Amino acid sequence: MKFSLRTKLTISFAATALICVLLIGILTNVQLEKHFRDYVQQNQEKQNREIAGLLSAKMQKDGQWDAKSIQDLGVFAMEQGLIVQVKNGKGEMIWDAYSYNEGMCRQMIQDMSRNMQASYPGWNGRLTTQTLPLMQGADQLGTVDIAYYGPFYYDAADTHFIKTLNGIFIAVGFFSLLLALAFGVLLSRRISKPISHVIHIAQSIGKGTYGVRIHEKSSTTEIDQLSDTVNQLAESLESQEKLRRRLTGDVAHELRTPLTTLQTHLETMIDGIWEPTTKRLESCHEEILRISRLVSDLEKLAQYESDSLNLDKTEFPAEDFLRRLLQTLETTLDQKKITAIIDADGCLFHADKDKMSQVALNLVANAIKFTPAEGRIVLTARQFPEGTHFTVSDTGAGIPLKDLPHVFERFYRADVSRNRTTGGSGIGLTLVKAIVEAHGGTITVSSEEGKGASFSMMIPNRKAGS
Repeated sequence: MKFSLRTKLTISFAATALICVLLIGILTNVQLEKHFRDYVQQNQEKQNREIAGLLSAKMQKDGQWDAKSIQDLGVFAMEQGLIVQVKNGKGEMIWDAYSYNEGMCRQMIQDMSRNMQASYPGWNGRLTTQTLPLMQGADQLGTVDIAYYGPFYYDAADTHFIKTLNGIFIAVGFFSLLLALAFGVLLSRRISKPISHVIHIAQSIGKGTYGVRIHEKSSTTEIDQLSDTVNQLAESLESQEKLRRRLTGDVAHELRTPLTTLQTHLETMIDGIWEPTTKRLESCHEEILRISRLVSDLEKLAQYESDSLNLDKTEFPAEDFLRRLLQTLETTLDQKKITAIIDADGCLFHADKDKMSQVALNLVANAIKFTPAEGRIVLTARQFPEGTHFTVSDTGAGIPLKDLPHVFERFYRADVSRNRTTGGSGIGLTLVKAIVEAHGGTITVSSEEGKGASFSMMIPNRKAGS
């Protein structure tokens, strides 16, 4: 059964819009509620700390507590859904919300539980207590127990916000569906003929809209071939555009943390909150060095990926080269008691020695970093007709299978728990790949979790045209 192009386009647009809106609505709702729940919990902890801070200020000059002000604060906290018990440094009760109005406390807990059960059937909430010290400078005056309904509680305003947001999602979904139907009808009228559609897509690509594609098949071979050619052109242009945007975003992301740290430290010292001690100035200096290293690595990457990179290729023995490399890392190897083995078999490298040093140093240092104490690293070099094969293997934790395709990408870290100090700038392996490819070679990685990782590269020899 065949349908008209207009019908197919209209149905396709409507189905795509409906699926996208449903997926976006569901995922957004789940993520938003999770983050909103975290926000409510963080806000609760902040409120508890604020109350503790206010109570700490209620110590009078004669060393006595201001009972009237403490009671006012306790009543205010009860109005906010909090049950407060204040004790002095000896553990003696100064003010207790239950003693003040036990009936109000119990009624408040029942009301909060009832409200949460109404919005979330099966909700298993409980009274949660947080104990905070009451400090005056370095002295602890006492403690405050703040009980609240947890692990989190939505008041009427919070519940109304969530319901309103869900209503907006439904309205946007319905409107998007209608808009997609109307757009599908209008567009199908303009591209009813295959050749007109190809022309339209080609014009869109020429204006910079690289995401468009030609999906329809024609009964004419030449038109199909033209459609495929236009699609390939669009994919190539889109790929280049994504790379450019991604690099900009990645650089901004990597620079944000050290710059924010610098700004915060400097502003705190300028405002007189912190003294500009040597330790704090050294911390600022470390952040500046981190930015400098990142910029330096990016400059190297841009140079290595450029077509005009000049390589000073020479032939040199692989074994001597690798032994000198390990000498520079001898201290680190000894500290971790890691055994490094060289198996070069008398082969030669035909490459730029300085840049190959960067490659080997990066791979070996990376292996040392993620190999446990008393582990082993093996450096293997073999000569083949097409070139020299060089492999760095370790007995570390390995790389998860899902991360293997991405290890050479800019700023990618397989273990998200590693920070920028232990994980590096995130472009070390990207530099390695760029240098190897600049030599006309290839590099791959293989790994099995719990059994280590192995990076293998092939550098063409002189006869291979390198």
